[in-house]
Amino acid sequence: MEKRLFASDVYFIDYSKVMNESTAGKKAQNFLKNLLNDSNKKFNDTAKKLKDEENKIIGQKNALSKEEYKKKADDLRKKVFELNKGRDKLIRDVASKRKKAGDEMLKKLNPILGKYMEENNISVVIDKKNVLMGNKKFEITTQIIEILNKEFKSINLN
Repeated sequence: MEKRLFASDVYFIDYSKVMNESTAGKKAQNFLKNLLNDSNKKFNDTAKKLKDEENKIIGQKNALSKEEYKKKADDLRKKVFELNKGRDKLIRDVASKRKKAGDEMLKKLNPILGKYMEENNISVVIDKKNVLMGNKKFEITTQIIEILNKEFKSINLN
C-alpha cells in the first residue's frame, strides 16, 4: 500500500541561510572575502605601478630610440598580461574554494538533516528557494543551524 504524504511530512530549509549564517559558513565566507580583498589590493597596487611605468615610457618616447621604446612597451604589455592572468587565476581559485566550501557543507549537513528527519518523523525536506508558499512552522532552518554549529565549526579551504 502506498503511503501518502501529509503537510506535516514536508518541511523546508533555507540552504543559503545555512551557508551564510552557520559558524562554519560565516568563517568560510569571511575567509574568501578577505582572500579576495587582500589579493585585489595587491593587484590594484601593481596596476597603479604599471600605469606609472606606462606614463614614464610615454614621457620618454621622444628621448628613446624606436627599438628601445618598442622593447619597453613590449615589456610593459607582458607585465599587464601577467597581472590579468593572475587576476583570472584568483577568480578561478576563489570560485573553486567557494564550491569546495559548499560541497563540504552539504557533506556535513546531509547526515545531520537525515538524523533530524528521522527523530522528527519528517518524510521530505526541500530547499526554501523551491517553495512557492509555506507555513513558517514547517521551516527548520534555525534548528538545523543550531545543530550544525555544535557539530561543525569550520571548513578547511586550503
